[in-house]
Amino acid sequence: MNAFITGTDTGIGKTVVTCALLRALRASGQVAVGMKPVAAGVDASGQNEDVAALLESSSPGVPQTVLNPYLMKAPTAPHLAAAEEGCVIEWPVLDAAFEQARANAGTVLVEGVGGWCIPLSDTLMLEDLPRRWNLPVILVAGIRLGALNHTLLTVDAIRASGCRLLGFVANQVDPDYGWAHQTVDTLEARIDAPCLARLPWVPGAHPERFAGLLTAAANALDDGVAR
Repeated sequence: MNAFITGTDTGIGKTVVTCALLRALRASGQVAVGMKPVAAGVDASGQNEDVAALLESSSPGVPQTVLNPYLMKAPTAPHLAAAEEGCVIEWPVLDAAFEQARANAGTVLVEGVGGWCIPLSDTLMLEDLPRRWNLPVILVAGIRLGALNHTLLTVDAIRASGCRLLGFVANQVDPDYGWAHQTVDTLEARIDAPCLARLPWVPGAHPERFAGLLTAAANALDDGVAR
C-alpha cells in the first residue's frame, strides 16, 4: 500500500519517519521506495539532504530523477523557489514520476514538503497530490508547545480535503517539553485515527534507530488499514 507522509510543520521529522518506515518495510522483505516529488534547498554539492536520505533508505533501482522530479535551489516555499528559477511545477512531470516509481516498487511513500497547506504553483496545492494519486495520509506531529493546535488543525484540513488519514506519528522535537506524554494522550483522545508510534527525542537520530518503533505503521501499510 502506498501512502503520503505529511507534517504539522517543516523540520518536525517527516524525512526521518519516512526513512524509518522504508527501512521497516524493507526489513520485512518488501521493495519500498521514498519519493519526494518537490524539494527546495541544496547544499554546496547541489544535493538536497532529504532526497539523499530517502535514496539511502529506499530499495535500489529507481533513479533520483524519478524519486525527486523537481529540485529547486532556494530554501524557501516551493512555488517561490520554482518561480525564482523560471520553473512551473506541473502534473505531467509529477504523474509520470509517480507511475514509474509505483511500477518499480511494492510500496511508494511520498513525502510532502513543509506542512499540509503549501502552494506548489499558482494552481496546485500540496494536498492535490495525495488526492489525485488516491493516497492515504500519515501525519507526523511534532510534539512541542503548540502541538495540539497545529496537529488538530492539520487533521481537520486533511479530512476537509477528502483524503483519508491512516494515522499519526508523534515525534518529540523539543527535548525540554515536559508534557509530551500528556499531549499525545490528548491527541489520541481527539483524533479518529490511531497513533502509529510515539518517537522520543533523540539528538541526531538515524532512521535505523526508529525503524523498530514503526512496526504498527508498517503493518497499517501492509494491511491497508490502521491497527
